[in-house]
Amino acid sequence: MEKFNLVDIVVIVAYFAVLTGIGSWFATRRSQNTEQYFVAGRSYPGWLLGISLFGATISSISFVAYPADAFRTGYLRYIICITFPFALLLVSRFFIPLFRRRRIVTVFEYLEDRFGPRVRAYGACVFMLSQCFRISLVQFLVALLIHNVTGWSVATCILLGGVFTAYYTIAGGIRAVIWTDLFESAVLIGGALLILFMVVWKIPGGMGHIIAVGVQDGKFLFNEMVDGRLTPISWGISLSRKTVLMLLLVGLFQWLHEYCANQEVVQKYCAAKSIREARRAMWLNCLFCVPTWGYFMFLGTAFYTFYKVFPDPAVSEMLAGTRKAEEILPYFVTTQLPRGTIGLVVAGVLGAATSSLGAALNSISAVAVTDIYKRHLRPEASDQHCMRAARIVTFAASCIMIGGAYLLFKADTLTLQDLWAEFQSIVAGGLLGMFLLGIFTTRGDGRTVAAGILFALAFSAVISAAGLGWLPREWALFIRGHFEGYYTGIVGNVVMLFLGYALARMLPRRGKDLHDLTVWTWDKTCKDV
Repeated sequence: MEKFNLVDIVVIVAYFAVLTGIGSWFATRRSQNTEQYFVAGRSYPGWLLGISLFGATISSISFVAYPADAFRTGYLRYIICITFPFALLLVSRFFIPLFRRRRIVTVFEYLEDRFGPRVRAYGACVFMLSQCFRISLVQFLVALLIHNVTGWSVATCILLGGVFTAYYTIAGGIRAVIWTDLFESAVLIGGALLILFMVVWKIPGGMGHIIAVGVQDGKFLFNEMVDGRLTPISWGISLSRKTVLMLLLVGLFQWLHEYCANQEVVQKYCAAKSIREARRAMWLNCLFCVPTWGYFMFLGTAFYTFYKVFPDPAVSEMLAGTRKAEEILPYFVTTQLPRGTIGLVVAGVLGAATSSLGAALNSISAVAVTDIYKRHLRPEASDQHCMRAARIVTFAASCIMIGGAYLLFKADTLTLQDLWAEFQSIVAGGLLGMFLLGIFTTRGDGRTVAAGILFALAFSAVISAAGLGWLPREWALFIRGHFEGYYTGIVGNVVMLFLGYALARMLPRRGKDLHDLTVWTWDKTCKDV
């Protein structure tokens, strides 16, 4: 890449040097036992964890996908973001106290207390399997982006990002992840602000012209592309098409799942000093995330305006759909940014990726050691033995991440990405419903949860098979004509919740102490822990 010069390389090298330094610091001074390695001794303040959660939530996919959506269509994706504060209201009020009071390391420990060890093992295995798929895909997509910007080979980009992320995560544990999140968030925001500054500086009329064109062309509306035309979506309730109200529900379920059933997130608010600090972290994260998502959407509108003023054949192809709209940000960076600034943007993208990947690797290690290895394989293992096992698992997960990303590069990537998305919707089907059943009702046990899981998995598998064309053509057309795939997660969790509750009402009730396990039986006199 002609524009990627020595200054850019120095910025990237400095970025990786900081990550290496953070990992080395915590490896030698801090993370000497599993309590430190997984939950940082439950000692961190809310402001630091809030920034860490922000860094992990704003992934590199958001960095690329949000501007691409707004550039080609409108602000449809932002509907899901609007529900974030409402989901956090429920999480901060009900989920955080229940998880914190039990001093859990992983969220799946709660499932054993509520439903039994088999349900815990199921949730843990589903989480690890889905996370391995996810981190491989994220690493691959980031490597493609860095390849487009720098000209380096995709394999080199995969290896470079994977090795450094693996190093500081293995060495420093959750403490290294949290502190690198702070650094990476600053780099991410710096790179994103630089891009918008260059767009505004180059467009005649600046910010006012961007807003005027966006309003005139309907780019701020909730649009989707239908038969090559921008079409605003309706507000009603429907399972067969996207609507505003249904997407709000999608967002609510998505964020509840993320902040209730995702170990990557739960592990961070378990690292807080107290319930009060965990809640503070949540709301600080929300304060940062919602405007940042809006900023990325506006960046897409700015790209649209820029290339309307300065037409470009390649960009016209992206707008028409003959090239992927996700190419717009790297294309602008490589063709419009001045020499010496591209490195900062690349570092910002890497920051978004490594922030998310580091937390994912540490959470996989926490679940594998706490929920599987120590619980079922070596219950008598010492803490030092578990520390060694944790680092080995993190290393193994890192190898899976790098290897999986390389396989995606060598294979039919579009098909594999589709398969990954469908696989996620299947295996995660009902997981949130399981937690909702446990926390908000006093009914249910391992039997009812198992039945609910089977039905939720079956439903999700049928919908996914229809989307992939694996069913007879008439069946697939019928399902796709009457059910929007966006809603698979909602229906799967609702099936799990209501079927589990209905079966619990019919089956003989087993005596079990539910003290501090549901919102109806928690100890209101318990101190802030």
